[in-house]
Amino acid sequence: MTNAERLSKIPRYGVDALPASPIQPEKPCRGLALMSRDIDKILDFVTPRDGMTVSFHHHLRNGDQVMNQVLHALAKRPIADLNVAASSVFPNYTALFDLIEAGRVHDLYANYVNGPVADAIGHKRLTGLCFLHTHGGRARAIECGELKIDVAFLAAPSVDSFGNACGTAGKNACGSLGYADSDLRYADKVVLVTDTVMDTLPRIDLDGRYVDAVWIVDSIGEAEGIVSGTTRITRDPVGLAIARTTLEVLDSCGLIQNRLSMQTGAGGISLAVTEFVKSRMKERGLVGRFASGGITKSYVDMLEEGLLERIYDVQCFDLDAVASLARNPNHIAMSAAQYAGIHHPHPIVDDLDFVILGATEIDREFNVNVATDSFGKLIGGSGGHADTAEGAKVTIITTQLIKGRLPIVKDRVTTITTPGKNVDILVTERGVAVHPQRPDLLEKLKASNLDVVTIDELLTRAHALTGTPRAIPRNTDVVGAVLYRDGRLIDTIHTPITL
Repeated sequence: MTNAERLSKIPRYGVDALPASPIQPEKPCRGLALMSRDIDKILDFVTPRDGMTVSFHHHLRNGDQVMNQVLHALAKRPIADLNVAASSVFPNYTALFDLIEAGRVHDLYANYVNGPVADAIGHKRLTGLCFLHTHGGRARAIECGELKIDVAFLAAPSVDSFGNACGTAGKNACGSLGYADSDLRYADKVVLVTDTVMDTLPRIDLDGRYVDAVWIVDSIGEAEGIVSGTTRITRDPVGLAIARTTLEVLDSCGLIQNRLSMQTGAGGISLAVTEFVKSRMKERGLVGRFASGGITKSYVDMLEEGLLERIYDVQCFDLDAVASLARNPNHIAMSAAQYAGIHHPHPIVDDLDFVILGATEIDREFNVNVATDSFGKLIGGSGGHADTAEGAKVTIITTQLIKGRLPIVKDRVTTITTPGKNVDILVTERGVAVHPQRPDLLEKLKASNLDVVTIDELLTRAHALTGTPRAIPRNTDVVGAVLYRDGRLIDTIHTPITL
């Protein structure tokens, strides 16, 4: 079956009905059968074969070395058409890049892809396709059997003799292991990869009854690599101005109140908004119900200062969050399914009052792109963007109106990752726009001193500064698919344009 034929069989978001995809039974619990430092024994045990699918999680982010070690070992075996299901892909995943360049990887499944692997995909080095899920969508695909994993290799900061794993103990503790839960419960075989074996774990994050083998290595990576450039508060004056405007937008909409629930993205502006919200809550003596998502020191401080009742943590974005999860019972780890899975009875994203998110592009219909740049180059992925945008009561996009002399507001985004119907407000340094579907929010903001305009006016303001950019064509060669959280195809990824 050609790649085009494969894509044609995926229901389209906004066109086709939501397919019936029931959750499959979890695999039977078997218990630990092998613990070894010898990777060859581990691989012989899991019986590698052509066309197999192996999975990884990304909680160590750019500090992870588990994927590299496993793929280096697999590369020595005569395996063809390997499929890799990594919850996200970072620039340090050099072994994956090498296998792709060698033509030995068929499909890649991920929630976010950046760095050399993204460039290789754009240059058609995959023999198959790259499928971009959301965080909740990946959990759903695994649970429904759409993404079938043969062997999950899961980085585990510490493990006991029964195969239980803990994310908050060990020399490379990374905190929550929320993205690994579906892999653990549904993969045919599960191998934990650890550099710390303990007699007793302070907590159990991965249940050893689902674990088949443990590979002991010298190091699973560097926990310090959890912190990356996308998880630091902006120091840019324009970015800080946008964050302050966002604070006033929240306040004018009545969202900064007792018992609020919130999530901010991992971008610098979003993190600055968190700090500003924290200060205003402190001034007014407010206490929020919870914050969720990827957790940083800002949320940890709010919890410890009594500004939040609890935190729901799907991944730790810094070492302060890791330490907090280890010591504070109101800092609660959650799985990706509990976070944003559409089949979960009470996904956390559906209980959010507001979410603050970023954008690479946004168009006049409020569709948002966070997967590619304006030339179609793969630079990221939805992660929890589309999940939270659909779930939250109010979704706010924050971005500079112009970046690199290019308008961020477009007639149409290059790649849709979050549909405009789930976006309510756009905040830029040159004005605030409200989606026409939210007249209630528009009325509140017009009563404020904020510069509230239409999104068409923002586009006009951008063009007044940059000129009207010429349309960038789209190549016909498709290298990937953007999947919505329910599994439907929302857009395709093409080879990037070079001018």
